Amino acid sequence: MILKLRVFKVALLLAIAAALPSVTNAQTPMNEIPLSSGSTSSGGIQSTSFGGAMLEGGTTTDDTAAAASTTGPEAVAFDGTYVWVATQYNDSITRIRVSDGAVSGTFKVGQRPVALLYAANSIWVANLLSNNVMKITPSTGAIAGTYGVGDGPGGLAYDGSSIWVANRHSNTVTKLSAKGSTVGTFSSGGKRPMGLAFAGGSIWVANNFSNSVARLSTAGAVLGTYAVGRGPFGVAAEGQNVWVTNYFGKSVTKLRAVDGLNLGTFTVGDGAAGIAFDGTNLWVVNNGDSTVVKISPSSGSIVTTYATGKGPFSIAFGGSKAWVPNFASNSVSTTATN
Repeated sequence: MILKLRVFKVALLLAIAAALPSVTNAQTPMNEIPLSSGSTSSGGIQSTSFGGAMLEGGTTTDDTAAAASTTGPEAVAFDGTYVWVATQYNDSITRIRVSDGAVSGTFKVGQRPVALLYAANSIWVANLLSNNVMKITPSTGAIAGTYGVGDGPGGLAYDGSSIWVANRHSNTVTKLSAKGSTVGTFSSGGKRPMGLAFAGGSIWVANNFSNSVARLSTAGAVLGTYAVGRGPFGVAAEGQNVWVTNYFGKSVTKLRAVDGLNLGTFTVGDGAAGIAFDGTNLWVVNNGDSTVVKISPSSGSIVTTYATGKGPFSIAFGGSKAWVPNFASNSVSTTATN
């Protein structure tokens, strides 16, 4: 009789568990700001919660079809007042006021802008097909300078005094002064450099086709290369650690900045791409899942999962909110970080 009662209790608990929603799969919707394909839009916010999948930006098999259906919002940066979004298929960048989400201007840049950075009081734009980087004045959107770099610039970072550019097609990184002059061009330490970050006094380069990350001195010397997951894409500094997203590995890898020691690999989602640290938590954009996950730096575990628009690639923080461009939705998702 006791055995039968225990079996009944176990069956009842299993039935209740099956009926409960999965906490792991629960998604918190973000707000979505549509982007106009024209010159200027008044903006606005609406709710969204849907998924989608995209290949890595700039590598779709049919760019013509992609350009016909989306402006390709891919990169994002925050200047203290505005969030800037690069829409690569109309060769422009859009400025959004963080206080109310209003789109306050769209400005022409080079061909296929795919990376943005705010540094030295300017917005820096990497133009993939123009093989150059542009310096933009945030208050006006005017181009303050255009600087030639390597073949296929697609990643940007700032070390406190210099701008670093990852050149995807030439497997190099270019170092620019804050005024735009070329300091040097160096080996990326692998094939197809994508994401860049400055951590532990070094420049860290995610080499997408080498499944590794290289650590460079600020003089451009390769100090080491470290195996990570499949298709490393984004890099972020977090205290004394470096985090790398593995696009095809659906994971992030944690490295110790002082020597590259692998501290663990953690599952996040399909198409792990952009990554950012908000001072407390890490945020990872899952391009294939159309989600953003907030993860604990200490454990690597997922704290919250947010639903975005379709096919996001990058993330930035501004006005106590996370901002995520949606490559396939012509929109930007945003939500309070806390």
